[in-house]
This record gives sequence, C-alpha cells and structure tokens, in this order.
Amino acid sequence: MLIRKLFKFENAHIVRGCTSDRCKYSIHGHSYKIEVLFESNYLDYGQMVYDFGLIKLSIKELIDSFDHSTTIWDKDDKEYVDMIKKHSLRWVALPVSPSAEQFCRVIFLMIDRLLKLTQMSNGEKEVNLHSIIVHETDTGYAKGFREDAYSKLMGEINLKDIVFSKQVMDEWSDKEMWNKLINGNIFINPTPN
Repeated sequence: MLIRKLFKFENAHIVRGCTSDRCKYSIHGHSYKIEVLFESNYLDYGQMVYDFGLIKLSIKELIDSFDHSTTIWDKDDKEYVDMIKKHSLRWVALPVSPSAEQFCRVIFLMIDRLLKLTQMSNGEKEVNLHSIIVHETDTGYAKGFREDAYSKLMGEINLKDIVFSKQVMDEWSDKEMWNKLINGNIFINPTPN
C-alpha cells in the first residue's frame, strides 16, 4: 500500500547550465509542492502504513529547511555564493544544481536516511520510501525513485556535502538533527499512549 504526504515551501534558486536564460542567469523563486510517498505491505497497531503525525516531525523539519531559503549550488560562482550567504540568513548549499530533478534526489536521500535510522514504536514494519515528487510549478514536476536518488549516472550525492545555514538549523526543534543523521544516530519515534 502507498501513502502520500504533501509539503509546501517557497524557495529561490538559479539553475546553471539549463537552456532558459531566465533560469540560468537570474535568481527566481517557486512555490514548491513536495509529495512524499511511503510504502509497506503491513499496517501498524493503528491500522496505518505510517502515522501522518510522525511524518510531521523530523521529515517536515528537513523539508521546511528549504522554505523561504535560497538554494545554491556549492560549485556556482564563488562571488554569487558568498553574496547569498552574506545577505540571506536562510540558505541551503547543495553539491548539485538545484533543479527539480536534483531536489527529488536530495530530498529522497535525506528522508530515506532518516527513515532507515528511525526506531519504530507502534508495530510499523518494512516502511520504505517509494518516491518523491517535486512540483516546481503548477504544470511541471519531477518524480524520483530510489534508483534515481542513488544513481551514479546522474552523479553521486553525499549528504555530508549538504550545508544548511545557521538560521535554518537554529529553527529545528533538535538543533543536532543533521549531525545525528549524518553520523548515523538512531531517531526514536514517540510511543503511543
């Protein structure tokens, strides 16, 4: 069975190397919609694949990191990167250009890692991340699967190379969330009452 949770955020970026001059030479923004799809052949004690309330915890915070932020490619022009970091409190630096396709891959990798490190507490079994859909506009989206996220053909993405600004991390309920995720610490879901 598949379940889906929708998230929204506002974000600005430049996508270098694309065909459109508007996109590759100008900072521009989008109202993103992110669909996160989970799958399992089992239901937990509450008769759910995975409680939507649990998805609203760390997963929501990771995705919300991009809200009202500028996403920059760490290999972009140094002067541009430094300017964004100097004039914006909220930014995210990626080791890949922030296209919708790469957003799919990055978000998939982050959530997949978090899910693998999560200790379930309500009878959840074999809950897997199925896919990520990134709606960049009302008419265009990218959908990424596991093989896309981990594809060497598309270029490997190392989570250690993703950098969140201090302001973004200060807004997390767990200020060490990213370090824990990178270091392989276990995340424990709350137990039901």
